[in-house]
Amino acid sequence: MQRELLKSTYFYDLPQELIAQTPIEPRDHSRLLCYNRKTEQVHHKHFYDIIDFLKAGDVLVVNNSKVLPARLFGFKNTGAKIEILLQKRIDLLNWEVISKPAKRLEVGTEVVFNENIKCVVTSKGEYGACNVKFEYSSNKTFEEHLMEIGTMPLPPYIKEKLKNQSRYQTVYAKVDGSSAAPTAGLHFTPQLLEKIRNKGIEILEVMLHVGLGTFRPVKEDSILDHDMHSEYFEITEEVAEKINKAKSEGRRVIAVGTTSVRVLESGVDENGLLVPQKRETKIFIYPPYKFKIVDALITNFHLPESTLIMLVSAFVGDIDKTLKLYKIAVDEKYRFFSFGDAMFFE
Repeated sequence: MQRELLKSTYFYDLPQELIAQTPIEPRDHSRLLCYNRKTEQVHHKHFYDIIDFLKAGDVLVVNNSKVLPARLFGFKNTGAKIEILLQKRIDLLNWEVISKPAKRLEVGTEVVFNENIKCVVTSKGEYGACNVKFEYSSNKTFEEHLMEIGTMPLPPYIKEKLKNQSRYQTVYAKVDGSSAAPTAGLHFTPQLLEKIRNKGIEILEVMLHVGLGTFRPVKEDSILDHDMHSEYFEITEEVAEKINKAKSEGRRVIAVGTTSVRVLESGVDENGLLVPQKRETKIFIYPPYKFKIVDALITNFHLPESTLIMLVSAFVGDIDKTLKLYKIAVDEKYRFFSFGDAMFFE
C-alpha cells in the first residue's frame, strides 16, 4: 500500500505542554508560521502580521457558523449523571448526539436537564452516538433553553475551564449550529479584519456547521477505510459569483480554516466553478488531492493522524514537508490545537 494512505504516516511527536489550554489575548497576538510552497521559505511571525502576506485583490473566505452551547448535563430517573453533546440537528426537536457514558442509555431512556426540559433516546448508533427527541414545557424556544442549560463543548484535550465563553467563538460568527469552533478564525479581531478590507482584500462568508466528528480519530490502518463524518454547508449565489470572478481574474482565494476548504472544494462543479448550494458533505481530502478553488490556507496545528493533518499535507503537496514544518513548530515551541497558534500556506 502507498505510504500516503497509511494512518501512521501522519503521526508526529507532540509534548503535552505544547497543547494550548487557554487562548492568547489579544486574539491576533498568537504566533504565525508562514510557509511558501514554491520557495519553501519559512517565516516566524505573529498573527497580526498576516496582513503583510495578503495582497490587494485577494479573497479571504471565512466560515460564519456559530458554536452552540452544546454540552449538556442531565440525570436519568435513577439519579445517574449523563453528559449529552449535541452533534447534529435533524429537525426542530430531534438531534443526533454523543452521550457519556453511552452504555447507560437505551432507547426510551429519559434524561432530565431541569424542570422544563428533557430528552428521550429514540435510537442508538456507534461510538456513543444516539438520536434523541427534546421535550420542553415552557413558552421558551429550544435555543433559549439551550442558553440556560448548555456550556461550550471544548475539545477533550482542553482541561482548563474557559473563563470567557466568547473566546471559543469567532468575532464574525452568525449562524447557530456548530458543536466545535472553526478555530483558524479565532485569531481575527474586528480591527484586523478592517485593516484587511482597507488593503483591498474582499472577505466573503460561507457556512459549515462543525460537528464533533472533527475530533474523531482515524482508527483504521488504511485511511481509505475511514468513514468520514458528514457536515452541513451553505454557499450563497453572491459568494459563488464573487469567487468565480476572482478565479477567472487570477486572484487568490484564501481559505480561513479547514472547514472553509471543505465548503469550497465540496461546492465546485466539473468545470471548476463554484455552485451555490445547501447540503451535506463528507469530502475527505488527503494526498494527492488537486485543489480546485483554494490557493492559500490559514489554519491551526492539528492532531497527529487526524483527517485535518491529512488535508494540510494534501495542500502542502508533500507529507514529509508537512511533518518537517510540524517538527519546526514543536522545536520553536508553538502552541498547538484549538487555542494554539496558526499557520499560513501560500
